Amino acid sequence: MTADPLAATAAPPAQTAPARVPARSRRNWAPVFFLLPFFVPFVLFTLVPVGYAFYQSLLRTERTGGTFGRKTTVFAGLDQYKEVLGDGEFLGSVGRVLVFGLVQIPVMLLLALVLALLLDSTVARLKRFFRISFFVPYGIPGVVAALMWAFLYDPRLSPIVDLLDKVGSAPDFLGSSMMLWSIGNVVTWTYTGYNMLIIYAALQAVPSDIYEAARMDGASEAKIAWRIKVPILRPALILTGVFSIIGTLQLFTEPQVLRSISTSVTSTYTPNLAAYSLASANNYSEAAAMSVTLALATFVLSFGFLKLTGRKAES
Repeated sequence: MTADPLAATAAPPAQTAPARVPARSRRNWAPVFFLLPFFVPFVLFTLVPVGYAFYQSLLRTERTGGTFGRKTTVFAGLDQYKEVLGDGEFLGSVGRVLVFGLVQIPVMLLLALVLALLLDSTVARLKRFFRISFFVPYGIPGVVAALMWAFLYDPRLSPIVDLLDKVGSAPDFLGSSMMLWSIGNVVTWTYTGYNMLIIYAALQAVPSDIYEAARMDGASEAKIAWRIKVPILRPALILTGVFSIIGTLQLFTEPQVLRSISTSVTSTYTPNLAAYSLASANNYSEAAAMSVTLALATFVLSFGFLKLTGRKAES
């Protein structure tokens, strides 16, 4: 009796194709991976510190048993925020930086816009040299820039003050009436080139055919700049405006450096200086409440500026 060869040969197991991820699912996850390089540092270095500062602001350190008693941390709720919002010196510092921003930001952005338009004009020469020259102040560390201008403001050392004294009467750059605008000069000198580069980059993205068509219609360079380039630059100007608002509310380095040579800058001259002074005095809870308040004010002003400019664009 012979075995059936077909029966002796075992049939191979059926192979199933691996499950494939739908293309739509892959497309849905793709933007997430592109956002991770921004989102992870933003969470770690912005949201987490702000959240921890908010937690710290809800606590208060008290000493039990007299002057030499043991320190204990108790829950204080919103008491720290009541103290911050009732602090006249802090509110004065907020008002000071608001006045500073209302004057300094438009001046700086106007200078940046003019420089960008000049560099983009057809008659401009040595564009690369001037781009680098305008951007160099931003590359100088803020402390170094403030020290350099402190030397130029100091009447005992400054050649500028000495020259103005010989011509007429030199202003007191370190006096209480001039200090805010002396700081504004340092900030403008530092960040005008940075904003100019953003605006100039936006101009380079505009097709040159638009300008050529305008020239063929008889438009002058001034009309092209005002009627074509400036409206196109609106998103770039809004972006630099938001950056400038955030930077103004965070004003710290320049007044902190000038404070070493002038009594006009107090420990509460700006909101950041006030929070820094409280933290240096080991009053971390109130400093945290002040910082959170400043962060909320920055968000509200920036968001309000975006909404306002967006409505004007729609109208």
